[in-house]
Amino acid sequence: HHDAYFLVADWNALAVSGHAPHEIEQYSWAMVIDCLACGVNPKVATLFIQSWVPELTDVHMILASVTPKAWLERLPSYREMVAGLGEQQGASLAMLGAPLMQAADILALRGQVVPAGPEQRAHIEFTREVARRFNHLYGNVFPEPQAHLTRAPRLPGTDGRKMSKSYRNEIRLSDDPERIKKKIMPMVTDPARARRNDPGNPEVCPVFDLHKVFTGEKGREWVVEGCTTAGIGCADCKNHLLERMLPRMEPVSARRREFQQDPGRVKMVLQEGSTQARSIARQTMDEVRQAMKIKY
Repeated sequence: HHDAYFLVADWNALAVSGHAPHEIEQYSWAMVIDCLACGVNPKVATLFIQSWVPELTDVHMILASVTPKAWLERLPSYREMVAGLGEQQGASLAMLGAPLMQAADILALRGQVVPAGPEQRAHIEFTREVARRFNHLYGNVFPEPQAHLTRAPRLPGTDGRKMSKSYRNEIRLSDDPERIKKKIMPMVTDPARARRNDPGNPEVCPVFDLHKVFTGEKGREWVVEGCTTAGIGCADCKNHLLERMLPRMEPVSARRREFQQDPGRVKMVLQEGSTQARSIARQTMDEVRQAMKIKY
């Protein structure tokens, strides 16, 4: 068992998203409410906002002093972001440093296990390298975190790419059943299934990735059998998913409405969580200062 920390990375969003600050505030509150609605229990987990814990920025500054710029430039996520900017707009310093900010969040809280999707594996390895370099220079302060992949490590969006608001391919926890159905039914599937009687491969189908989250083992076996033999069509597969997905989503939507109507309760959770996170990060920063002999 591990202590669980759920961080809303508003500084990182400011660094990489291009959203206006007031939009980031809206997204941050929505994410907190989503976490609570999905069952994150603040009595046993720490839920907090990144910018409310300034010690994370202190650790980021220290790590920036030992991290070569080339390490950041080689990360696939940075190259993708730069490619998306176009010729007229260069990458900001914050965009370059965003993965190091993420590393500082993990290391400041002494993270040992980090739930991560496949696209984040490079970031966790980068975090391990940064910890290793600091420890080599100044002494063993930071544990090297391990990435943890769940049964469904990647949730695809409706177009098959990773689910992201910036791609406008997301299924939101606030979506009502009819809206979810309108997003699921046109989803892309295995391109090999151009016709109803073409067999397919569920492992390359984004819809099956959602089955891994919402459908039990027997249901998944039914989907695999039907897809690989062309015994079922893609519409059958999607309806099977909706039959299992919508009942799971409804209680989450109901809890979400409850938290939306009680913003004081949400703010109290965040204040308590941020105080707890600050306490841990402050201890880490004290150890960093001692290791570096910065005691003034």
